[in-house]
Amino acid sequence: MYDQAWQNSVERLELNKGDGMLKRIMAIAIAIISMLFPKHTKAEGIDMTEIIIQGSMGKLYGILQLPGAEAPYPLIILSHGFGGSHVGNQDYADYFTSQGFATFNFDFCGGGFGSKSDGTMLEMSVLTEAEDLNAIIDHFKTDDRFDRIFLWGASQGGFVSSYVAGLRPEDVAAIVLEFPAFVLQDDAKGRANPDGSFPETESVMGITIGHRYGEDAVSFDIYDVIGQYKGDVLILHGDRDGIVPLRYSERAVDVYENAELVVMEGQNHGFIGKARTEAMERETAFFRQHSNIGGCL
Repeated sequence: MYDQAWQNSVERLELNKGDGMLKRIMAIAIAIISMLFPKHTKAEGIDMTEIIIQGSMGKLYGILQLPGAEAPYPLIILSHGFGGSHVGNQDYADYFTSQGFATFNFDFCGGGFGSKSDGTMLEMSVLTEAEDLNAIIDHFKTDDRFDRIFLWGASQGGFVSSYVAGLRPEDVAAIVLEFPAFVLQDDAKGRANPDGSFPETESVMGITIGHRYGEDAVSFDIYDVIGQYKGDVLILHGDRDGIVPLRYSERAVDVYENAELVVMEGQNHGFIGKARTEAMERETAFFRQHSNIGGCL
């Protein structure tokens, strides 16, 4: 039921990309449907702890999950997209932990629906989110329970994950990106005033953001940064994405030294149903190839 309703809504969005009301509806639908996805059953022995870290705007909230196996574990840090929170990624965190990985599923400061971190979206930008992710990596990289760190990011969370990995490649063992929002710099340039400045506030997909969002977005070229990461990267992107065109991920694969692009047929900006399960399974296999789980490495 939800799958068909979602597919119908994104099909209408593709036919009306300039319709602000439909984009607002989609933003709300993403938040609601993320809560309706049935969560994977957690394996016995999994330990869950709420963690507070000092982020870019104060308190940064996240959930650390540890598998039943003995430490050390590989740790997957999950970054949500624009206007989202940890809620939308919890089924991924549950699945990865059930497969033997530790996970940290968190809310960026200035997050959206369901966020438990400090800050507002008026203060948020990709660089404040990068500051948050850097703080998380710093927090966990000296923890003896974890032998390596993986980054997982969806949409804007994918943009930020790839940016941070490019700046500190030695701390990131591998990356998984779902429909990374490499389009956001072009989008920001298109919203700028004629003199290149940005209004004090503006609306993006029905969400009010501050001027810093646009200013920070255009302050660098993401493709120059991500190319500094030489490790392995897996990108999954729907061929019907009405928010981030597939060509942005195709360009990223050309820039990266070691990247694979999996095109998810019939999928829009967010995977549903069997495609969502397929994504989790593909990503788990990728992480396993770069860890000591299942006899790898």
